Amino acid sequence: MPVDYLRTLTAPERTRRTNIHLGISLAFIAGATNAGGFLAVGQYTSHMTGMVSSLADAIVLGNIELVWACLTSVISFIMGAATSAILINWARRQKSRHEYSLPLLIEASLLLAFGLLGGKYHGFSALVYWTVALLSYVMGLQNAMITKISNSEIRTTHVTGMITDIGIEIGKLFYWNSPSADPTLPRVQVNRGRLQLHLRLVGSFCIGALMGALAFKHMGYGATLPLAAALAILSSVQFIPASKGMRQG
Repeated sequence: MPVDYLRTLTAPERTRRTNIHLGISLAFIAGATNAGGFLAVGQYTSHMTGMVSSLADAIVLGNIELVWACLTSVISFIMGAATSAILINWARRQKSRHEYSLPLLIEASLLLAFGLLGGKYHGFSALVYWTVALLSYVMGLQNAMITKISNSEIRTTHVTGMITDIGIEIGKLFYWNSPSADPTLPRVQVNRGRLQLHLRLVGSFCIGALMGALAFKHMGYGATLPLAAALAILSSVQFIPASKGMRQG
């Protein structure tokens, strides 16, 4: 049943398969949110590398307004990640089945608020700061959750790291192990599973970004509502009783 499948994505019992499927789903949402957020406020809210660089540039140039904007974004991302860690660790100690549902529920609520209120207050200069802060918080919240779920194997917003790993594995793929090499050294071998995983994650992020940009172009802030609905469904399935077949399995 579809509900049973969705329940496995946020269940405390983890497998590599469920981690990958959840990671791909969240990478799509992260890409859509990031692209839509850029069209809304002119900032990529998951790109902390660029944000920290912009912060340094702003300090040197004396652009106080940009300093505060970048600093707010970085702090919000950190707070989002911290919130996710607190919620997951608390739920684990309570032996709750909702340890991964809580961060997703918060993310859904914040995206819903962004979608409903963003258009109403569009044009207010102060809104830009709060929007950047909110979306950065959401990105930190989501990235920390999937990082903890997968024991740091999967990240959904850190595309730079994923593309770096793709390059490393491609380098291994085309490396020639010379027969004359020292036989005591291990052969260089590509990790095909890791390569496929990161290709799927980056592909999902790119498709999400494309869909998010197109949706925001035609629907405005309301484009985030389907994303919020998808997250709300993911966060709520643990509250639905499992089917008889799944309980027996």
